[in-house]
Amino acid sequence: MSKGMIVAPQPEAVEAGAIVLKNGGNAVDAAITCALVQTVVDPQQCGIAGVGSMHLYLPSKNFHGLIDFHTTAPGLVREGMWADLIEGEARDGFGFFLKGKVNEVGYKSILIPGSLKAFYEAIVDFGTIDWKDAVRPAIEHARQGFIVRPSVYEFWTRADNLGRMPTSEKLGFTEAGRRIYFNEAGDLWGPGSRVKNQDMVRTLMRIQQSGADVFYKGDMAEEIAVDMEKHGGYLSREDLKSYETSRVEPIWGEYRGYHIATNPPPGGGIMILEMLNILEKFDLAAMGHNTPEYIRTVAEAMKYATVDKDAKVGDPAFVDVPINQLLSKDYAGKLAELIRSGKKANVLRLDPMEESKNTTHISIIDANGNAVSMTHSLGMPSGVITKGLGFMYNGCMLSFDPRPGRVGSLAPGKRRFTTMSPTIVFKGDDPYIIIGAPGGARITIAILQSILNVLDFDMSMFEAVAAPRFAANSNIIDISNRIPSFFTHELEAMGYPIVRSHLSYAFAGVHGIRVKDEALEGGADPGLDGMALEV
Repeated sequence: MSKGMIVAPQPEAVEAGAIVLKNGGNAVDAAITCALVQTVVDPQQCGIAGVGSMHLYLPSKNFHGLIDFHTTAPGLVREGMWADLIEGEARDGFGFFLKGKVNEVGYKSILIPGSLKAFYEAIVDFGTIDWKDAVRPAIEHARQGFIVRPSVYEFWTRADNLGRMPTSEKLGFTEAGRRIYFNEAGDLWGPGSRVKNQDMVRTLMRIQQSGADVFYKGDMAEEIAVDMEKHGGYLSREDLKSYETSRVEPIWGEYRGYHIATNPPPGGGIMILEMLNILEKFDLAAMGHNTPEYIRTVAEAMKYATVDKDAKVGDPAFVDVPINQLLSKDYAGKLAELIRSGKKANVLRLDPMEESKNTTHISIIDANGNAVSMTHSLGMPSGVITKGLGFMYNGCMLSFDPRPGRVGSLAPGKRRFTTMSPTIVFKGDDPYIIIGAPGGARITIAILQSILNVLDFDMSMFEAVAAPRFAANSNIIDISNRIPSFFTHELEAMGYPIVRSHLSYAFAGVHGIRVKDEALEGGADPGLDGMALEV
């Protein structure tokens, strides 16, 4: 009998989580073990000083909710402190670009980290194994060094023609980074190389012995604070000491008889539910998958949800987010009528630039029906590694709006909006799809299309995540290279600007599990290096 399934973008992390399931651990044990290994083998996509959202459906613990571990703005930030530095906005709305890149790289780009605290709380409150055992595989991988996989190297060296600092330059931002990620000749370690990081080994061993408190309140917190003060960062001792995760209930939607649970703001789940509500008004299957009319209809739903997100969705502790309106079936019906009439949504942007894609995800279900969907990230890697600690901090400041008076404007203690959307689709009372994705601002629209692929087009989980996708976070429709030109020519004739990606697999990396007739189907996005493993 199957003990469960785990799907994630890193094979080493998938295997570590699968071994936990194989040995009788539950989905939470496997998820956190996997996540900690991810921070070692994919250290710019995620980290212990990062951000995330953990969706837990645990009937064995009588719990269904989320541990929200968004990064928060340090106490020293002020709303308009960067208003005179604005140079542009990402075309899809994921981040602003400032003079000197102060919000993108370096000590001022760092927000209060949440990942390690959430991992520790999940094991203590919902796991069955000891915290020390959850950390052990990550220590082993750090000690032996991680092999640079193709997707890791591609992320490090990805060309950026629009002014964003390449990750390779961030890796060399500090002396500690240069020592870890570059060889004796001064060259970045290439594919197949084994990168050893003994500082990370020592950090993980300290965390293994003392739990998350050493990072937030103990000796390590002091080392972090001293480094921040020395280099003009905003993150302080008090910020670390006072950080708390949030326990929140999921928000719910319904689509063609299925019930969908996802994360509330400042997470991106509200966009998925709004888009599904709109698209439920159309017979998508009759249109045909990725036909011009299908792309037009779904793209407009994406655009209208993006307009609403930009204007109305932020941290509920600071912004009155109209959740009931955005999830209203009547409101969705009005937007559907606009789409049916040919009315195009207008997504306003300051300047056409690119988006961040550095995030990772885990989907898990165990033999007892416990399910975890968790997305975690560095937001953007800051480039900062404190000497002797080995890990890179998040660069999440990029996503705050430097303009005063906006839903995403800076404020002390405020959480930034993120598209991370760990989602579970229920068929009756039981999980049917456990799904999520890395991919910056394209996370919600990639998850949306994968759900539609299963529910409207009866694809298997792997077919659903592998099918060619498109993205409309602006007035441009970005198209995967596997969508035929004879379709996109028709869209251009309708007045839609089209940008074709050079990638056959593009726009996020969806990882999911479907439970069909008590069998498990796993789907690891072929655009990344991951796998689905049943044990």
